[in-house]
Amino acid sequence: MPDQFQDAEGWPTNAVHGFARFLLDLSERERPQHIVVAFDEALDSCFRHALYPAYKGNREPAPAELRRQFAHCKALCAAMGLNVLAHTEYEADDLIGSALHAARPLGFRGVIVSADKDLSQLLWTHDEQWDFARGLRWGMGGVKARHGVEAHQIADYLALCGDAIDNIPGVTGIGAKTAAILLAHFGSLDALLARSDEVAFLRMRGAAQAAARLREQREHALLWRQLTTIALDAPLEGITPGFIRGPVDGDMLDALADAVRFGPTLRRRLRAAAGLEQPWTPPPSDDAPHFPSYEPA
Repeated sequence: MPDQFQDAEGWPTNAVHGFARFLLDLSERERPQHIVVAFDEALDSCFRHALYPAYKGNREPAPAELRRQFAHCKALCAAMGLNVLAHTEYEADDLIGSALHAARPLGFRGVIVSADKDLSQLLWTHDEQWDFARGLRWGMGGVKARHGVEAHQIADYLALCGDAIDNIPGVTGIGAKTAAILLAHFGSLDALLARSDEVAFLRMRGAAQAAARLREQREHALLWRQLTTIALDAPLEGITPGFIRGPVDGDMLDALADAVRFGPTLRRRLRAAAGLEQPWTPPPSDDAPHFPSYEPA
């Protein structure tokens, strides 16, 4: 969103406006009754930093004008009755994974609204991942077509080839294609490391060198997997049983709309999504996004 959005004190609110519109688009299309929104508050204090201090060391800290808006985004979720998760030691991915892990015994399947490839490791048979911006959805069976490995192999795959976004080096000389070939043959990182001497005999470019690197960097590979594996035991504090939507706080919603200067259309949409007004109907537009239809596998 452009920087022209500001609050009464002149601070930017473009991120809050963009986040609000995303929440509304999601709510108006899906009307979810069981929902969790996870926020990252562990960008420099996650348990992974204790394992590897250079974890995400290539990222610049969020600027003050953006960090200030995170609180508004969380407040918006709370006002809308949405369950909010944030923790100083666990990342948003861990909170999502832990919420999904806790929901399964209750009979729920998960729809993970994120394009992040790391989260594909969480998918089970009836789960889905949704790249909302592109209108793409896929299940566990669709992960291999996207990344070359099965959903349950994603953490091992990233441990082998690394993840530049999170500053995880991976095993020297092993790229994405080689990692996929090795996991297709051995099934898992544990099996690969236990049988690393066999790698040299594979019909694969650089097989002998890959075998040597795996032997030399075994402990590093195991460490990288600790970093790439999403935790399923993060604390889930302050959320309703079954992650059901809670009551809307109309006063809080109106106060927040005033504070960040939401326009009249955005206010009407928020109040309608919260059940405080009649459902909002957008005006017809040729520029409206058209999402492909989706039939679950």
